Amino acid sequence: MSLETLKQVVSLSEKLGHVFVATADASGLPHMAAAGKIKLAPNGQVEVTSWFCPVTVDNLAVNKYVTLVVWDAKTDTGYQLLGNCEEVQELHMLNGYAPEIESKAPVPQVERKLTVKVDRIVDFRHAPHTDTEK
Repeated sequence: MSLETLKQVVSLSEKLGHVFVATADASGLPHMAAAGKIKLAPNGQVEVTSWFCPVTVDNLAVNKYVTLVVWDAKTDTGYQLLGNCEEVQELHMLNGYAPEIESKAPVPQVERKLTVKVDRIVDFRHAPHTDTEK
């Protein structure tokens, strides 16, 4: 994995303002979530922060493999970051009772930060491409 390519991915995520987070449960059932931009951290790690839904958090408790996708649909330029979630950190928690929210479908109650050790970076495009490492 190239640190220079990782910096390009982070820069693209900052421009786009979003990233997709793919996880799977213990049986392999996949789940996709969306979050904000990713941030570069030490040692080939990235951090992504969001009010992740409970399924993402539950999946990471039993299966640490994760893929982050940063893709600009307008230019069809993108990357998959394949790796392992090394830490799930709780940052903020909703405070107080909000009956108007409580009566609707459950919403995430905790903002979390995922620290992901990136093992491989591969292309992500709509156009035909190979999944060779960048």
